[in-house]
Amino acid sequence: MYTRRCLVLGFLAASYLTAQDPQPTVQVTGAVKQALTLSADDLAKMPRATVKTTSGGKEMAYEGVWLHEVLKKAGVPLGSDLRGKALTSYVLAEAQDGYQVVFSLAELDPTFIDNEVLLADTANGQPLSGAQGRFRLVAPKEKHGSRSVHLLTKLEVGQVRK
Repeated sequence: MYTRRCLVLGFLAASYLTAQDPQPTVQVTGAVKQALTLSADDLAKMPRATVKTTSGGKEMAYEGVWLHEVLKKAGVPLGSDLRGKALTSYVLAEAQDGYQVVFSLAELDPTFIDNEVLLADTANGQPLSGAQGRFRLVAPKEKHGSRSVHLLTKLEVGQVRK
């Protein structure tokens, strides 16, 4: 009887821990037609891209989805639809630790500028983890890495109003 109780309690504890540790996601919210909650499995089903960066003499190959593809899936105006009032739109990227950066929507649209930003979920063929978090933004053409956000949890689309 004691062994049976221990097995049941062990099963319940494992179930509780699994329920408390959900799969990491990135939320896309705000001024979007379709709010998204994306897991690594969701990103794996989207068109994939790779960028290489060098930091401190170490080369990294990040793989993921172009951020403009994620925004397109959320119904954000891009390409020929990005004009007029839509040009006052921005994306606020937020990390788990509270770090935030802003991109104008036009600088994320490859029809406007040649500076694509990657929503990465792997580095050198391995899933991101640890200090990088499960997801990160990689802005490979920027001179400083300040907007390459690690521990990424949320992308909020907004619009500047006057």
